[in-house]
Amino acid sequence: MPRLYLASNNAHKVAELGAMLATLDPPWQVASAKELSPEISWIENGDTFLANAKIKADALRRLTHDCVLADDSGLVVDILDGAPGVYSSRYSGLEGDDTANNQKLLQAIAGRRAADLTARFVCTLYFVDEQGVGREFVGTLEGRLTHHPAGQHGFGYDPLFVPDCPPPGYEGRTLAEMPASVKNAISHRAAAFKAWRQWLETR
Repeated sequence: MPRLYLASNNAHKVAELGAMLATLDPPWQVASAKELSPEISWIENGDTFLANAKIKADALRRLTHDCVLADDSGLVVDILDGAPGVYSSRYSGLEGDDTANNQKLLQAIAGRRAADLTARFVCTLYFVDEQGVGREFVGTLEGRLTHHPAGQHGFGYDPLFVPDCPPPGYEGRTLAEMPASVKNAISHRAAAFKAWRQWLETR
């Protein structure tokens, strides 16, 4: 059974990826970055999702020769010229403060027409195999922002994001109004994971 370390310190992302990885057949041994090294850290100073994913993967590969899967993802808003983008988790200046990040985004789109609020979530997965060879897998989820946050599920900007193509019964709902099982089936992370899984099955 191959071992895979997840190069993320975001507990929400680790949980989402962990649920997806549990569906692999044959199964993999999956562990978080903190299990490899409780003090592990990195500086995400890349200007693209791929650059930041590589930074995380490299930090783990310095400590192990097992496989590594790194995630970098964020929200891209067209009317804001792609912001918050790679700064999504620290848009307000406070790393991982969802409330502050959402508040800043609401201020940035205040007064904008609903038709102008097109956006997408982007996820870049970077997989490094046992030989140290890295490969990129990208997934997106198209949608629009709402001026009225809704829902108690999910994390990040989920309360402000309405997918363009939701599952039946969830039309007009934000991601935060969807249970994890529903969100995980349509998310940008799920799309990137599907691309990676298809590659695994054919390599």
